[in-house]
Amino acid sequence: MTQSNGKSPSAAVREKLNHPVVDTDGHTIEYLPALTEVLAEVAGRELADKWAGRQINWHRYTRQQRYDHRTIRPPWWSLPARNTRDRATAMLPALLRERLDEFGIDYCIVYPTNGLFFISEPNDEMRQALCRALNIYHARVFGPHADRITPVATIPLNTPEEGIAELDYAIGELGLKSIITPGHVRRPVPVVARDMPKARRYAMWLDHLALGSPHDYDPFWQRCMERKVAVTEHSGGMGWGTRNTIDNYVFNHIGHFAAAGEAFCKAVIMGGVRRRFPDLHFAFLEGGAAWATTLLADLISHWEKRNKDAVTSYDPAQIDMEELADLFERYGQNVLDGTKGRDGFKADFLTRYAEDPALVDEFAPCGFGRAEDIVEQFQPRFFFGCEADDPANALAFNPDISPCGQRLNAIFASDIGHWDVPDMREVLEEAYELVEHGKLGEADFRDFVFTNPVRLHGGMNPDFFKGTSVEAAAAKCLKDAA
Repeated sequence: MTQSNGKSPSAAVREKLNHPVVDTDGHTIEYLPALTEVLAEVAGRELADKWAGRQINWHRYTRQQRYDHRTIRPPWWSLPARNTRDRATAMLPALLRERLDEFGIDYCIVYPTNGLFFISEPNDEMRQALCRALNIYHARVFGPHADRITPVATIPLNTPEEGIAELDYAIGELGLKSIITPGHVRRPVPVVARDMPKARRYAMWLDHLALGSPHDYDPFWQRCMERKVAVTEHSGGMGWGTRNTIDNYVFNHIGHFAAAGEAFCKAVIMGGVRRRFPDLHFAFLEGGAAWATTLLADLISHWEKRNKDAVTSYDPAQIDMEELADLFERYGQNVLDGTKGRDGFKADFLTRYAEDPALVDEFAPCGFGRAEDIVEQFQPRFFFGCEADDPANALAFNPDISPCGQRLNAIFASDIGHWDVPDMREVLEEAYELVEHGKLGEADFRDFVFTNPVRLHGGMNPDFFKGTSVEAAAAKCLKDAA
């Protein structure tokens, strides 16, 4: 990549555009000594010291202990180091603000680094204190830069009540205006937790909040509507299924954000949340959009084959037992007991397990009456965070391969501050390569880096961009989209 007229590659791209660039997922790296002091303010010195003194199990375990406990290889060397200026940029809001023009970014929504771990902290007191401290810390350090940068509030969701409490505090008292939530909560299997308490941490299940949860999260979704915030899920799937090696972080990392986003999105649809809250916006971050194309296709094909009417075709009660017995008598002598002939045919195994009629319509919460209803729920209020270097971003804008000819709402997510961005000055230029290679048109790129990000947040809160560097352009965008 080369610079143009002394500008960074991304600044040169920005100069070509006739619209702003809104980054929906930059990352800040918390300065831990300062964050620890805020934690002490929130929860006391004892708890703050306890947190600061923690060690990661993987690093203190021997390899045999890692194997015995199945302690997966966690992220390591995952933040900028050789590029010291970029490391400082991710830690210092004033420096980030100074360099945004160099990055070709007009407005940046920044997500925490430690928040991704805080929302999954198993200890209730520690989790709630960490999230509260993080929100206070971010409100303080980013407050002077609100015209160009906004941090998100970290919202824990082990229960809807704790989510509502932190949402009300962060939005209502701290004045933050966007959030990060988990898309799942790890919960112990009840029988193991009850009968074998020492084994409870090895027998967990994933509660995706919107379907099959022991808690009713509708009050939380409702409070998001009232607070005018989009639900932006940013959680991972490392440790799930095959992503559980004790030796290889890359193996565990590949595809894990997409897996987490797909599971939560599927739950929001199948659990009826999207139907009950039709105006609530959801974003699924850092997993790209390829999985969303597949999920939409799968939802349509499954509904067509397993809706409440179609699924009756597979009810064993529909089998004509006389015809089946005749066919076995004619063609199944090597299967039947040949000495008994037709009397050897046994059909009881076919109807041994009767289904509850009230449970056969698994799409009932969704309210689908036709395939188009699925598309209408998927669009226009789902948004998909796509990193700049993902060539599959083009899939979101290609109606020829998307189910029902739909474009998906891909949103530009820089991920600055983490290892997949070795040079912050090249992120926008990297995203623009899809235009240069003929995979996206200029209008598609505008949607990717501006229109869709504005719709995600401005569609929930028309004042989201008020007082920012993109206020006028965002207001016009929202007016044109209305």
